Amino acid sequence: MKQIIPIASDHGGYEMKQYLIEKLQDGGYEVKDFGTHSADSVDYPDMIHPLAKAIQNGEYPLGIILCGSGNGAQMSANKHPHVRAALCWNVELARLARQHNDANIIALPGRFVSKETAWEMIQVFLTTDFEGGRHEKRVAKIEQIG
Repeated sequence: MKQIIPIASDHGGYEMKQYLIEKLQDGGYEVKDFGTHSADSVDYPDMIHPLAKAIQNGEYPLGIILCGSGNGAQMSANKHPHVRAALCWNVELARLARQHNDANIIALPGRFVSKETAWEMIQVFLTTDFEGGRHEKRVAKIEQIG
């Protein structure tokens, strides 16, 4: 059974999202596209919240979100309990987001990284495990307030 990867973007990440969908499918993954479905201007929370809710509810273990800078997408996703969206700009950040932070969503800046770098980050993010150990108590504290 193929692993299903949910992905969502606004118009700023649309072109990159389309590229990543093709690469994911070529790599043997099934993709659930939460939109947007064109380069027309949209509000990123409209696509990001449904994907983050699906991660929150345990429908998917990992997800991918994009917007122009990655910031708005990440901020929207991190409003959801049990979601740990990490804004990544290079492969090492993607690896550490999984290893040390147990990130379950990678947020990418669609306008600031190359397609090749984005694909490398996705591959590392999807295949890197959480190390646990000393990181577990830190990750558990993320959702604690005050």
